[in-house]
This record gives sequence, C-alpha cells and structure tokens, in this order.
Amino acid sequence: MDIDSGLKILNIKPTEESGRAQMESEESSALKANDKEKEEITESMDKLHIEESSSGLAGSSSINFKRKPVIIIVVGMAGSGKTTFMHRLVCHTQSRNIRGYVMNLDPAVMTLPFAANIDIRDTIRYKEVMKQFNLGPNGGILTSLNLFTTKFDEVISLIERRADHLDYVLVDTPGQIEIFTWSASGAIITEAFASTFPTVVTYVVDTPRSANPMTFMSNMLYACSILYKTRLPLVLAFNKTDVAQHEFALEWMQDFEVFQAAISSDHSYTSTLTNSLSLALDEFYKNLKSVGVSSVSGAGIEAYFKAIEESAQEFMETYKADLDKRRAEKQRLEEERQKENINKLRKDMEKSKGDTVVLNTGLKDREARIRAAMMDEDEVQEEDIDEDDDFERLSEEEDAIDEDEDEVTLHEKDIGGMVQPRETMN
Repeated sequence: MDIDSGLKILNIKPTEESGRAQMESEESSALKANDKEKEEITESMDKLHIEESSSGLAGSSSINFKRKPVIIIVVGMAGSGKTTFMHRLVCHTQSRNIRGYVMNLDPAVMTLPFAANIDIRDTIRYKEVMKQFNLGPNGGILTSLNLFTTKFDEVISLIERRADHLDYVLVDTPGQIEIFTWSASGAIITEAFASTFPTVVTYVVDTPRSANPMTFMSNMLYACSILYKTRLPLVLAFNKTDVAQHEFALEWMQDFEVFQAAISSDHSYTSTLTNSLSLALDEFYKNLKSVGVSSVSGAGIEAYFKAIEESAQEFMETYKADLDKRRAEKQRLEEERQKENINKLRKDMEKSKGDTVVLNTGLKDREARIRAAMMDEDEVQEEDIDEDDDFERLSEEEDAIDEDEDEVTLHEKDIGGMVQPRETMN
C-alpha cells in the first residue's frame, strides 16, 4: 500500500499501466496516420474534380423544359408532297402572324420554295461528302446528317434563346424517309427536341396513291413503325386532297369491314395478309389523329394546326412522363457507374498509398501474349525441323541399307546361285 501510494505521489504508474498507455498511444498515432492518408486521398480526388456523389452532375444535367415552341417534324415518302406541304405551313404561319421558325435537314435538295432559318446545306456540302468518303446518294445524305448531328446541341441552344418569341418550329427532313426514321442521327435529333420542347411528328401520306388498299396498308404500317420508333405523338396528314378526297381512308380506318370489302376482289396471299393486318391495326387507328390537307389550295391547314395543338397537349400529359421516366432510369444507371468507378479509384489510391501507379492499358498483356505465341510457334518449328532431320537421317540410313542389300543381291546373282556373298569367298 505504501509503495502504491508513493507511486501515486510521484506520478509514476506501474509497468502494466505504462505498457497499456504506450499501446494506446501507438494506436492513436496509427489512426492519425490513417486519417491523414484519407485526407490526402480526398485532397487528391478534389484536385481531380471528383466528388463523392454525382448529385451535382444530376443537378447540372437537369433540363429546363419549355412548353413553347412546339416542334413539328415532317416526314414522308418521296413524292408525297412533303416539301410543298412545308411551304404551305410556312405561308400559313406568316399570313396568320404565327411566330414560326423553319429548319431544313435535307442536304441533297437543290432549291427550297421557302426560306429556312437553319439550313443543313450551310454547314454540310453534300457533294463534297460524297467525293471525300466515296459514297452514293443515300450514303452521302446519311453521312451528312450524321455530321450535322454532332453539332445539334448548338441548334437546340439557338432555339432555346428564341423560345419566348416562337410558337412553332417546322422541321423538314430528307426525302428518303428511312434515312431519318431508322438512323442513329434521326433518333438523336428527335430525342434532343423531345427533351426540351413539346414535339409532334407529322407523317405525310400521298392520298391518290393510297386509294389502293395494298398501298394504304403499307403507309399505315410505316406510320405505326414511326410511332413506336420515336415514341412521340403522330399526326397523319393525307396530302393532295385537291386531287382525291381522303374520306375513304378515314372510313377504312374506322370500319375494318369496309376495308375488307375493298380487298375482297383480290384473292392473292397479299390480300389475305392485308386483311389480317387491318384487324391488328384497329387499336392503332383509334388513338391516331388524321386530317386531310391540300398543299396547293391550303384546305385543311386550320384543322391540321388544331390537331397539332391537341397532340402537344397529349405530349405534356402522357409522352413527357414516359420520357422523364426513361431519362431518370438512364441517369440512375450513369450515377451507379460513376459511383463504382469512384469507389474503385479510391480503393486503388488507398492501396497504392500515394505511390506512382502504372496504368495497365492491356498493351503489355497483349505483347506478352503475342511473344508467347511467337515462342510457341518457334518451338513448334524447331520440333518440326528436328523431326525433319530425324526423318532425313532415317531416310538416309534406310537408303544405305537398301543400297547394301542391292549390292548383296547383285553379288549373289554374279556367283550364280551361291548364297555366300563375294567377300566371303576367297
């Protein structure tokens, strides 16, 4: 008791307590060192402009959606009167003081009957693209559209700056409809528009040619494919009503029995297929807006713009929700990928402890594999050479034996039937 009290007075602890204190001090120093390393790693990642979470990225990628202007993308088969229809729309907007903005995406058109605010021909030289890349007409149009798409964010920025002073943006597309509707550039353009403004697709139909039930069904199938490819509201514009009225088409769409009666005279396999397709497309017709227009006389244009307004409202109520859902899913997957990469980078930095890390690009492994393959080939060649040498040596020995046998045989024949060779007879 006296010793303990003396130690307390002298502020001296027993050996066990001093050892425990030393261990605690070592642990605290190790924790401090680890905290210091983590701080250094965090500072290094901050220098690389890497954040712990990608919430900032999500906020920066949010798009300010605008209810105006309404984007009208006009597509149609070659010869359906698409460019003339565009001209009528431009004239209508100008005569009614509707604030319109015109864009031409057809690089191969020689002349336009209307003035375009944005023209792809001012940026891309279609014939030069054909010469430079050794392409045909369709390949030249597709490549020109792809090149223009790389700068399409600037087009969106131009329209955004003028959005408060515009009601509609009229977009004319190439005459080869498949180049726009089924290409990557066409999908990028439609998605870029739909991500920022209400967007409606107009499919121009050649009404006189659609009087044939087979041609009508082909047009309807193409319209259906455009609807499900773009996932945007679709308006059917039956053009050239000054030549042929479109009431027959509306009747075929509303009553499939009338359409079946129109093809009843044809008993080929195409009529049977068309008959079946008319039943399958019945639900498609119910939710489709159709108007008859004349690009020459201007008849039906008022009804067309009314259908566009209804489709724009439908876009805001239905299609935009689906678009936001798909965008959110895409953003979530991107955030997960970035978090995974950041965690992997952090682990690598903690593992390296500030040392220089040589990034593995895979070239060394590729060179090693090539070198190993070459060594294997050399070994195989050496084995083949050794086998060839052994084979040649064996062949020479066999030839020598054969020659000896031949000599012995000749000697036996010279002796006249005696079995002993010549060298044994002296």
